[in-house]
Amino acid sequence: MSVLRLLFDRFTLTLLAVVAAATFLPAHGDGARFFGVLTDLAIGLLFFMHGAKLSREAIFSGAGHWRLHLTVFACTFVLFPLLGLALKPVLTPLIGTELYLGMLYLCALPATVQSAIAFTSLARGNIPAAICSAAASSLLGIFLTPLLVMLLMGVEGESGSTLDAIGKIVMQLLVPFAVGHVARPVIGAWITRNKNWLKNVDQGSILLVVYTAFSDAVVSGLWNVIPPMRLIALTLVCCALLALVLWLTSFIARRLGFNLEDRITIVFAGSKKSLATGVPMAQVLFTGAAVGPLILPLMIFHQIQLMVCAVMAQRYAERDDSAPMAAPAP
Repeated sequence: MSVLRLLFDRFTLTLLAVVAAATFLPAHGDGARFFGVLTDLAIGLLFFMHGAKLSREAIFSGAGHWRLHLTVFACTFVLFPLLGLALKPVLTPLIGTELYLGMLYLCALPATVQSAIAFTSLARGNIPAAICSAAASSLLGIFLTPLLVMLLMGVEGESGSTLDAIGKIVMQLLVPFAVGHVARPVIGAWITRNKNWLKNVDQGSILLVVYTAFSDAVVSGLWNVIPPMRLIALTLVCCALLALVLWLTSFIARRLGFNLEDRITIVFAGSKKSLATGVPMAQVLFTGAAVGPLILPLMIFHQIQLMVCAVMAQRYAERDDSAPMAAPAP
């Protein structure tokens, strides 16, 4: 898992191609309405597949390590939002109000599942705890993220009330997830056998949401309000935020007395934000043209976190367990 491979992987290149397609060939009129309906169906399918892939054993494995899980949840749903609010005086002049709101949205999202577990495994951390924390974070995020978005951003969704927004999330995300999980005994073995090509369903759903969101934003003048220099500033801001969170999660884990394997899990599970959950959820929570600028920080942050954490995981994996090792510097 090299940095170059993560930087130039097929999904990343396709994502950039989709953004380019939405920029030069955005959907208009009936085409936009067609893609809107198709996107809603794709989001339901995406979360159905998430539910079908998640085994009950994965949910409960390592569940007894409550101190570690509370630390990860605090980093994900408390530390990140507090940093987003505290950095407002610095970030708003650098990246503008639209992208700052995108940073706040990023801070409200749950952790990733697959990459948090993969990096913890590569770094020889506490894998059962990583599975439990990442899965629980993803599930709790369906409820906590809309609440945090409304608290941080003063956004109440299209419906105009907190309960309606949560109800929308439940119907479009949680219900398909629950149906998929209930269907797991019937389709779980088939999904496991075909997981290599089924990941294209996940990625295809995300790409469709990105195209629809950026089409609406481009038609509304996205690239007129976000010049290239602001994109560069946003990239630097995402790098700085990730470095700060990686240092804080490592520092907190040490101060709380966790062993090295648990610290690895906290760093990788507590510093990540989920593109797979964040992009579809933005489509549900926000209206058309607003979605593009809101998910742009997430897309950049997601790629940076993969590259940086790949390097950190490799350094952890090369450690000598017979001697104490300091956490790799972000």
